[in-house]
Parts: sequence; structure tokens; C-alpha cells
Amino acid sequence: MDDHRHNPPDLDSDFASDNPHKPRDFLHSLGQKRRLFGRQKSVHHVLGGGNSADILLWRKKQVAIGILAGGTVIWLLFECMGYHLITFICHSFILALSALFLCSNLAVFSGLSPLKFPEVNIREDALVKVALLLRNEFNRAYTNFQELASNQDIKTFLSATGILWILSVVGSWFNFLTLLYLIFVMVLTLPMLYEKHEDQVDTFAEKAIAELKKQYAILDEKYLHKLPILSGQNHHRS
Repeated sequence: MDDHRHNPPDLDSDFASDNPHKPRDFLHSLGQKRRLFGRQKSVHHVLGGGNSADILLWRKKQVAIGILAGGTVIWLLFECMGYHLITFICHSFILALSALFLCSNLAVFSGLSPLKFPEVNIREDALVKVALLLRNEFNRAYTNFQELASNQDIKTFLSATGILWILSVVGSWFNFLTLLYLIFVMVLTLPMLYEKHEDQVDTFAEKAIAELKKQYAILDEKYLHKLPILSGQNHHRS
């Protein structure tokens, strides 16, 4: 019997190559089970593939460990040791200049050719693309904010206000540098942890989303529909 009949044709072909240790029945279940955010492709493919995805999924462990260690050292310097940004930049330049000065003098005394500094070449079209991307993202965020502010849908307004309030509460627990470091650690570790335990995470997330929808329906029935704005909207629609 042919094996290809047991594998759904719409599965991403590089999932098997990216996950050589995954069993074949898991590949079959990927096309049937609901995944987080409705994805049907591998985590590696969703993250864009390539070196960045390999680092985020810790397939290049040495690089990932080096990045995490570097970020941790910087956080310890600024947060725990009270280092300041200007002082850190000046000390870094002093160390770099001292090393280059020492290497240049050693090259002169030993008869070697002096060090050549590489030139930094950045294409103009690349900078223009980055600027246009930032402009488009800013305009889209401004448009969404304007639509949210001018919209009369109180549900959307309360949802956005609640999310911003939760973020403000979480932000008050840490200073800005520590918050950035926590986001950095989560970005570098959560994709790898999710890939290892995606079945359990997807099952828990599906139950959590169903419970949130249930609680929101209760809140909507008991309180939101009694608000004058919503009552007027429902009367106008009817």
C-alpha cells in the first residue's frame, strides 16, 4: 500500500525536514487538529525559516546561547551594577581603541601589514525600503487608533481599553530596561518551548479561548447590552 495516501497533501513539505525526529502520525495529526492561531504549517516555517528561525528554535544552540548570554550581561551591567549608557559607550570605545592601537603597533614592530578597516556599504534602496516600511506601519497604527476613537462600538472600545490597562499594570511592575529584557528572553525561549510542547499548549489554549468567550458572553448579556449606547445601537439596527 502506498504511503502517500496516509499523508495529507496540504502539509508543508519542509516540516518533515525541519523536524526529523517528529513521528509520522504527528505530521498526519497536524492537518486535522486545530493549532494555535489557526496555523497549518510548521513553527519553523511560520517564523520565516532560515537562520533567524533556527536561532529562535535553538537549532543553532551556540548562537542562541551566545545571544542570550550577551543580553543577560548587558542587563546585569545596566540594571544590577548601575552602569549608565554613556559610560558604557565610552568604555567600549576606549577598549576598542586600545586594542586597535596595540595591534597596529605590534604590526609595525613585527613587519606585518597594518590593519585595514572594512568599509560599511549600505545600499540606498535598502534604507528607502526601511523608511517606507516604518512610515506605512506608523500610518496604519494611526489609522487604526483614529478608527477606534471615532467608532461607536463600545465593545471594541472596552476591549482596547482593557488591553491597554493590563499592559500599563504589567509595565508598572518593572522598569523599562527590565521589561525589554523580559521581552527579549521570551522571544528567544518561547518559540523553542512551544515547538517542544505544542500539543499540550494548543489543547490548553483552545480550552482557555473557549472559556474566555463564555465569560465574555456572560458579561455581554448581564452588563454590556444594558448600556445606553449598546441599547441605542441595537434599536437602530432592528
